[in-house]
Amino acid sequence: MKRVAILFTLLLASLSALAQNSANQTGFVRPNENLVVENIPAIPVSIAAKAERYGEFRTASLYDWHPTRREMLIGTRFADVPQVHLVKTPDGARTQMTFFPDRVTGAAYGPGEGKYFIFSKDIGGGEWFQYYRYDLANGEITLLTDGKSRNLDARFANHDNRFVYSSTRRTSKDTDLWLMDATNPATDRMLLQLEGGGWGALDWSPDNKKILLLEEISANQSYIWLVDVAGGEKKLLTPKGGADEIAYGAAHFSKDGKGIYLTTDRDSEFQRLTYIDLATMNSTYMTSNIKWDVEGFSLSGDGKTIAFVTNEDGVGKLYLLDTTTRKYHPVTGVPTGVITGLRFHKNSRDVGFNVASSKSPVDVYSLNIQTGKIDRWTHSETGGLNAGSFADPELVKWQTFDGKAISGFLYKPDPQKFPGKRPIIVNIHGGPEGQSRPGFLARNNYFINELGVAIIYPNVRGSTGYGKTFLKLDNGMHRDHTHKDIGALLDWIKQNPNLDGDKIMITGGSYGGYMTWAVAYEYSDKICCSLPVVGISNLVSLLEHTEAYRRDLRRVEYGDERDPKMREYLERTAPLNNADKIRKPVFAVVGKNDPRVPWTESRQILDKLKSSGVSTWFLMANDEGHGYSKKRNQDYQFYATVMFVRQFLLGEKP
Repeated sequence: MKRVAILFTLLLASLSALAQNSANQTGFVRPNENLVVENIPAIPVSIAAKAERYGEFRTASLYDWHPTRREMLIGTRFADVPQVHLVKTPDGARTQMTFFPDRVTGAAYGPGEGKYFIFSKDIGGGEWFQYYRYDLANGEITLLTDGKSRNLDARFANHDNRFVYSSTRRTSKDTDLWLMDATNPATDRMLLQLEGGGWGALDWSPDNKKILLLEEISANQSYIWLVDVAGGEKKLLTPKGGADEIAYGAAHFSKDGKGIYLTTDRDSEFQRLTYIDLATMNSTYMTSNIKWDVEGFSLSGDGKTIAFVTNEDGVGKLYLLDTTTRKYHPVTGVPTGVITGLRFHKNSRDVGFNVASSKSPVDVYSLNIQTGKIDRWTHSETGGLNAGSFADPELVKWQTFDGKAISGFLYKPDPQKFPGKRPIIVNIHGGPEGQSRPGFLARNNYFINELGVAIIYPNVRGSTGYGKTFLKLDNGMHRDHTHKDIGALLDWIKQNPNLDGDKIMITGGSYGGYMTWAVAYEYSDKICCSLPVVGISNLVSLLEHTEAYRRDLRRVEYGDERDPKMREYLERTAPLNNADKIRKPVFAVVGKNDPRVPWTESRQILDKLKSSGVSTWFLMANDEGHGYSKKRNQDYQFYATVMFVRQFLLGEKP
């Protein structure tokens, strides 16, 4: 297998070299056959030559621990897209296990001796994920699901080959609960018929008779149900109704099955780690002294320890909690950054997790909870660049139109290398209930280190991490208040002595793309250019054409376009219907197979701009969805972006 991985990598490297030679012969970077390019000038090889090292980085994410050995499956990329790799020791070799033209998004070992693992994969970014079984004895791969529907949230039973998962198979809209023995796909059956697209299994009871089921209504509202496996019936565990909306997150049964651990913002602004006694239904809040969200946790196999992570102003902090005393303490020695993917090994001693920081891509670590020793399992490359020279984030705040404080992370170039006021890129996160955090900037480090451009990542109202009241501030007919938060940021930039308020570019992906379009029309006089990636141009047309399984979930956030008053508001504030106010150059990037934001969202507003005299660039990948996952497509997008920035933000001649 290792030899096959090496040969495969060498083959791809050869093909890449041939493509580069072809580009060199013409003097320009050629878009590959899957890219549709409109109005983007030919990209000189000289641009790629200076920028390519910033794209030669890797990341690594923990997928699962081996059930008996201290080994793990991770997701990382050797060639074009992330695949499953095996790592047997800390800092050991990564042995590639799967080889597909499309990304593999997750993997989990079967129980017992770990003779197989199941993994999830889609095609062309369409997000119609299928589950497969990989048999370690012979490397054979078996499709487990139907090959057509969207399948998510697989959870293995305890010491059992059965796993439960959600699937849109019945209607393409509703996420029903299905059950299968991974060693026999013929056992696949629907366990529970459900209505809506927000359902997902969380955990099995110790005796495998019950399943915890999450129902998501919105970022502010969700519920936990208890499913009887034998009867296929569900019972609500968390109350509905009341004056205050409540959100529940991850949930796990206690070792004795008498209660559940979960996170919730019930009676709190923030998500707290909570224990619910199933006999009395009394709740015990265990992290009330921490005034930040508990955003993830993992329970050890022996039930004695919970590892949990808090999100403290964007920075992740790891804690350990004793389930007997319910006392907890922070873990020292973890690199400062964003912590994700907590997962206990079945030995109840090692807990694995991922860490990303401004100076390091996502890498895998583990903690021995008995000794406190931290092991680093992967050291991801950064293209040979000195990551220590990458800019550190500065937490900044500004006052917006209604007096509220809005924050963001500002990255500035080296003042010795780039003195004076610096041009700036405003990069707005998606979601909208997302959050910009001080992780690895990847290719964006190029703009800071080589072009002297500052970048700020704002967290406007509606972002997670700052309490549920802040999270709700952009809902419904308050959507345009987020636009004003960026307007206030533009004024703040203008007043900052280190930033050039006359050279501002706006960009963002998904909902951040919608914000980019909105700022492009509302504040056209204050910016130089905009770059929406898989962006929304009209929330009405989005809600009418996004995939059915996510439509109702988005209506709760954006407003129901079927309501006449809401429809009038959404149409009135839509960038599409204000396209005549856009006066600065635009570069729109889309994926043809995007199930969330159809590519037509960008196409329809670009068509309106055709006769306006505004310079418009357009890039579409026919083999991608909601953002680009294939490196060859990412590279071309990056080089085109560099050229766009140099021409329209920095004012260089084409």
